[in-house]
Amino acid sequence: MAAGLDQRPRAEVAALLADGQIAAAAAVRVALPRIVAGATAMAVSITRGARLHYVAAGSSGLMAAADAQELGGTFSIPADQLRIHMAGGLPTGVEMPGGTEDDTESLGAVLADLDADDTLIAVSASGTTPYTLAAVKIARDKGATVIGIANNADTPLLQDAHHAILLPTPAEVLSGSTRMGAGTAQKIALNMLSTLMAVELGAIHDGMMVNLRADNAKLRARATGIVAQIAKVDSAVAEAALDAADGVVKPATLIAAGGISPAEAAELLTQTHGNLRAALKRLG
Repeated sequence: MAAGLDQRPRAEVAALLADGQIAAAAAVRVALPRIVAGATAMAVSITRGARLHYVAAGSSGLMAAADAQELGGTFSIPADQLRIHMAGGLPTGVEMPGGTEDDTESLGAVLADLDADDTLIAVSASGTTPYTLAAVKIARDKGATVIGIANNADTPLLQDAHHAILLPTPAEVLSGSTRMGAGTAQKIALNMLSTLMAVELGAIHDGMMVNLRADNAKLRARATGIVAQIAKVDSAVAEAALDAADGVVKPATLIAAGGISPAEAAELLTQTHGNLRAALKRLG
């Protein structure tokens, strides 16, 4: 398919690249049941106060890190419940750490606090990356749950994972460039895992991020709209409720909807384990 790629019209090359990305995205569909099961395991870990460990190397590490770093701002997952373990460490400049995916010696120390309630999300396009496989072995030895994401079937990563997510992406247009099709499928799967986890945790209500804390102007405007829509009030009432709730959407919504105090809103959320829909039902 890519023979003579560099000699083809650029529009044709662009079309091939686009088709490769589209095919990679479609490959995620075959993994839906495994993704759902993995997301449930992640939610159990968070509910128990345990941790999510994201482990990968190279471009897979960047995909994993991008997902993990969004969970605090998007769903208010506490930072102390999230860990990112990337071979060679997260890049601080434009150069990726090279020659580190075989470096497994540091993993014993960095995974020292991993325990049986934790979930480890291991990502490797090949399914054979030594750094990632070593982390999986440590996690299994400690009784933790392992979610494995790979683009090749029948690989050690998928064989060793409790939740094996195979993303059967087609051959890359640019041979060996797993940042492209494989990376696209990985990012989609990771986004789905964390979003489904958030649904399990009650962080989403009618497609809105209700675990949001409004700590900047953009998020404040978004939070105001969320509170106003769910509580069926105008923006002025929503703003006042957010002020009373220190910018936290769930209690602000209950305050706006029922005219109750922040303490009463907090108690309702405690009774319903943070589920806003259940709390609104109790509010009547």
